[in-house]
Amino acid sequence: MKITVVGAAGGEVTGSAYIVQTKHARVIVDCGMFQGGRKSESLNRPPANPNTRLDSVLLTHGHLDHTGRLPLMAQLGYRGPVFATPATMDITALILRDSAKIQSQDAERQNRRLERAGKPPKDPLYEIEDAEQIIASMRSVPYNKPVPVAPGIQATWAEAGHMIGSASIKLVVDDTGREKSVIFSGDLGPRGIPILRDYEPFHHADLVFLESTYGDQDHRPFRQTVDEFVHIVKNAISRGGRVLVPTFAVGRAQLLIGLLGWMFRHKKIQPFPIFLDSPMAIEATKIYTKHREIFDENMKRLIAERPLRDDLVTLKATVTPQESMKINSHEGACLIMAGSGMCNAGRILHHLKHNLWREEAHVVIVGYQGHGSLGRRLVEHQRMVSIHGEKIVVRAHVHTLGGFSAHAGQTDLLNWLGAVARSRPRVMLTHGEDSPRRTLAGMIQERFNLKASLPRMGEAIEM
Repeated sequence: MKITVVGAAGGEVTGSAYIVQTKHARVIVDCGMFQGGRKSESLNRPPANPNTRLDSVLLTHGHLDHTGRLPLMAQLGYRGPVFATPATMDITALILRDSAKIQSQDAERQNRRLERAGKPPKDPLYEIEDAEQIIASMRSVPYNKPVPVAPGIQATWAEAGHMIGSASIKLVVDDTGREKSVIFSGDLGPRGIPILRDYEPFHHADLVFLESTYGDQDHRPFRQTVDEFVHIVKNAISRGGRVLVPTFAVGRAQLLIGLLGWMFRHKKIQPFPIFLDSPMAIEATKIYTKHREIFDENMKRLIAERPLRDDLVTLKATVTPQESMKINSHEGACLIMAGSGMCNAGRILHHLKHNLWREEAHVVIVGYQGHGSLGRRLVEHQRMVSIHGEKIVVRAHVHTLGGFSAHAGQTDLLNWLGAVARSRPRVMLTHGEDSPRRTLAGMIQERFNLKASLPRMGEAIEM
């Protein structure tokens, strides 16, 4: 058996994908899109040729950097099953349809420029028909129950605590009479974050692929982060300023909506205008509501007291572009949540363009910002940025609240690995920049006396 790393390796955080191949089977675990900047996005090619045997695709969760290349597989003719938890199926369908729409819109804009320059047009990366083909191929799997996914391969999904429906996947592989087990952590969430259940680690493996996004640091404790967020919002609103939150439509948006409702319910701040300016986040929130059965106990108790919507009467969901543009004429303080989370596309760019140069504005960063993204430049406090080809001076206050991250910090990563470390597995660190990977590898060696490898893109690990 060999496993080839075809994404989120060699210091690249996005594009997660692994090809698992035995004598009798071939499966892909995750099939993510590369994101962040032109260099990363240039890597967006099919991870494998489905015309050479491919039995199935397994998804850890629905984020684009774990699902976004699936339509490229459909373009090449893949018609096999795509296994995922029920909530991941719903989120993936939402995200892939949105991604296909964006690909078409981007191609249309680019082709107008090419036409004016007398150059031939280019096709979008993929179209809605490719996304729909994959969505039709999705198959539901339960948590914590082995599922046959290919000849000689059984897969088990366990809660990862990263987003709704997220999971780590364990493969038990019978390859020429010898049984081996491989774990893919997927993206792990920090313990104790509202809405989601905490991750559930596995306890035995021969090989572990562990994410390392924040392998070199711990986030600020969640309660302290909430206090900081309340302080930022109070200060901005009292001065009549705007609070802009570049928001990942799935996960961060729902956490912030719940947090704002809690703030109003417990009178941490008086209700003020909130705009959820993301059609995708609006739809994702409906999916969260549909899957309340996998909420944590605290969230179940909160909504049992009374519906959150009763606390959020000042929340306005803006679906159409016209509604979005009207926000610019809103007078007075408000909070705007808009995608994308890394500020590399979407409606947040327009809000940043209209507000970054204002001293009374605040920008709250609540998630990971990839290299090359506008969000990363804001986190690094660059004084001048470019949006839609226009130079904008940054006078707004930029706050980074790592405690709202959907990714586990170093301590949680080590605790998750600690549950399986007794079985002495080989460890591969992926989904992290080189510095966090190296730091985490050192901690794993120190704590568990296990050598952790840092695979390169395209590297094959043989068992």
